[in-house]
Amino acid sequence: GDKHGNLVHLFERDCSVQRRNQKVVERAPAPYMDPDTRRELCESALRLARAAHYTHAGTVEYLFDVDTGKYYFIEVNPRIQVEHTVTEVVTGVDIVKAQIRVTEGASVGDEDSFIPLQQDISLRGHALQCRVTTEDPENNFTPDYGKIGVYRSAAGFGIRLDAGTAYGGAVITPYYDSLLVKVTAWGHTPDEAASRMDRALREFRVRGLSTNLQFLENVIAHPLFRSGECTTRFIDTTPELFNFVKRRDRATRLLKFLGDVAINGNPEMKGRTLPALPLAAPIKPTCDLTAPIPKGSRDTFKELGAKGFAQWMKDQPQVLLTDT
Repeated sequence: GDKHGNLVHLFERDCSVQRRNQKVVERAPAPYMDPDTRRELCESALRLARAAHYTHAGTVEYLFDVDTGKYYFIEVNPRIQVEHTVTEVVTGVDIVKAQIRVTEGASVGDEDSFIPLQQDISLRGHALQCRVTTEDPENNFTPDYGKIGVYRSAAGFGIRLDAGTAYGGAVITPYYDSLLVKVTAWGHTPDEAASRMDRALREFRVRGLSTNLQFLENVIAHPLFRSGECTTRFIDTTPELFNFVKRRDRATRLLKFLGDVAINGNPEMKGRTLPALPLAAPIKPTCDLTAPIPKGSRDTFKELGAKGFAQWMKDQPQVLLTDT
């Protein structure tokens, strides 16, 4: 809402995937919401805001009864919420910038307010947000802390990252929230958005600390989440979300081995006699640069064809090398 009595809604978000009343995955719009209920819900929020003479950004929260299809008012969050990114992605409204413009006196519908009139705000596609944290799902989501050894984030069309101190070498302390980065994925359909999020989560590499990445992958891939049928008890009643595959982390182990050998030498070489140094100069073969170019394997290939050349290669007793 602006300071001149104008109010608009930016539709709804679904935050059913929760753990201990804390949101884990948010999506917009709600996949189960029909147009009539959506219209009624949004108008209900506007009526409340008009009665309170509300200005700036805010979120009206409701509990939706999956059995009856009715909704019940919970509270108003008079601020920009963590999950505002999914709303920005599906409506195109920069909520943070709009908040500043309203403070400066802009009106809804003004070009410099960045808040369109209600009839010009529409839903475009579907989005969901996952919060990547340094929590250990196998240890009751206890926050982990220490230094991040390796950090690689996802990228690509339809992926938005909102990060703070997430980078290789960053020190995560136990004194602040364990959130590393918020990942928002957009798609034309709910399934495309979920598939894009799944790909993004698997692209992440965070070494040195525990994270909830595999847990989030299991949530996004679960049939109940994909269908939109999961409720607020989804995590508590779905033990298979905690079935994790042990990561081998081959790249980090290989890099550590190379670094150790480069600095300390290869332990397998201990006790072996080094060749006399300096090494003898290589003996260069004689080559007459004025002579015609001798025939080579390319000429043989042109003469025999692909099948004949393959058989010729198999018949050679010596090792054949090729430079591509």
